[in-house]
Amino acid sequence: MPSARRRITIAATAIGGTIALSAASLAQPADRSSDLRAVTSVLATYKAAIERLDVRGTERLFATNSQIFESGSAEGTYAEYLAHHLTPELAEFRSFTFSDYRIDVRFVGPVALATETYRFRIAPRGGDPAERLGVATSVLSRAGGTWRIVSMHNSARRPKVP
Repeated sequence: MPSARRRITIAATAIGGTIALSAASLAQPADRSSDLRAVTSVLATYKAAIERLDVRGTERLFATNSQIFESGSAEGTYAEYLAHHLTPELAEFRSFTFSDYRIDVRFVGPVALATETYRFRIAPRGGDPAERLGVATSVLSRAGGTWRIVSMHNSARRPKVP
């Protein structure tokens, strides 16, 4: 009898490194492998846009009624977050880079739950660069054959000094 599970490895050079997938995300039922690739692609596309400091077109990655939460604040829909927070913030940066990026994706019925952990470095136009440890939890659903982010929560903290 064929196994209902298979291993999948996905590389994301668009975000500057290899995505390390956990055992939970690697061991998905065979019929979910294309969903896993699609969900991972949505999140990689979003992160790549942040690194380019150009988020034009990222609205297509989010559901119209999405909800964005960042470090204890409800930011509204992605359209609101984009207009009032993300776009003005990215305009103040010289660079934004991710490293040590890991993603875990699991499916609960028609929903994908993704947890991303990473480091990021922001170089502002004025002032010293800042390094942070970050985590994001995203809920994605498929509508019309396309996976979109319905809810995203990001938080970050300073790394501990060794």
